[in-house]
Amino acid sequence: MSIDDKELEDFMPAVELNWTDEAVERMKNVPFFVRKSVVRGIENYAKDKGIEEVDDAVVSRARQEREGAAMAASNAEKAQAQTATAEKAVRRQYVNFAFYKLDPAFRRLPKEEKESAKKEFIDFLEDWDTQSKMILLSYSMVGIRSDCDIMLWRISYELEEFQRMTTKLLQTRLGAYLIITTSYLSMTKRSMYQDMFNPEHEEDRTHIIPGKAKYLFIYPFVKSREWYLLTQFTRQGIMDEHIYVGNKFPSVKLNTTYSFGIDDQEFVVAFETDYPADFVDLVMELRETEGSRYVVEDTPIFTCIAMSLEDAINSMA
Repeated sequence: MSIDDKELEDFMPAVELNWTDEAVERMKNVPFFVRKSVVRGIENYAKDKGIEEVDDAVVSRARQEREGAAMAASNAEKAQAQTATAEKAVRRQYVNFAFYKLDPAFRRLPKEEKESAKKEFIDFLEDWDTQSKMILLSYSMVGIRSDCDIMLWRISYELEEFQRMTTKLLQTRLGAYLIITTSYLSMTKRSMYQDMFNPEHEEDRTHIIPGKAKYLFIYPFVKSREWYLLTQFTRQGIMDEHIYVGNKFPSVKLNTTYSFGIDDQEFVVAFETDYPADFVDLVMELRETEGSRYVVEDTPIFTCIAMSLEDAINSMA
């Protein structure tokens, strides 16, 4: 049975404490696919403080405490950055899109064993998300693609964080049943092409803030060698048309990251949107631009649905 937008907006996950109507209403302002994680965090805060009822004031205190900790961490990073050179002040992020397929044998395990393994796995991911130097988002592809079930979008300033996390992930009971079917590695980098329609857009390329939309479309991208033999002025002119078409679809946010020398593709492009139809129309228009002559590879294309860590794991198992 399909779920409409109104049901998603009103959805409230199961809770362990008593919640007032005002507190529940505030949760409806939180995007539905992260609402479970937010509710869980607020209840953990209340339990730590010995509070049995979550009201509007408790929600505010819990969020203030979390935001305060985030601000303190941010200020610490800024203070450290001030001692670096101007070149090093613009830090570039490592980006990884890791796609996993679950071995069907896991689904045939006894129910109690599956539930225990899933809880261990979810707790591991949530602990890593809150304690590590990494942004971690989860997406489901169950029922959409046959070669993968979930995707973890990971962003960090340290490449080794991906290796450390994956090592521990595969050592969990559920992790032993996961197969990594595809993995793209890339880095943020300021574009060499000027966006004449929105000059501030290129500044966003060095720092990704993901997870603002329900859908994510990802694919690797390779251009022909002939493209790189064109003059910079010629390439800028061709890209002006490309950029113009992209700006016609403001509901679609493009995250372009660079893989030259660190992975097989040259770029990884990740489009975030709440409107898949807009993305379809955008791609169709881009096919008719001059720049499309120089595209060598832009598949496979992965359609991903944003979910909380808990929901993404439950969707595949």
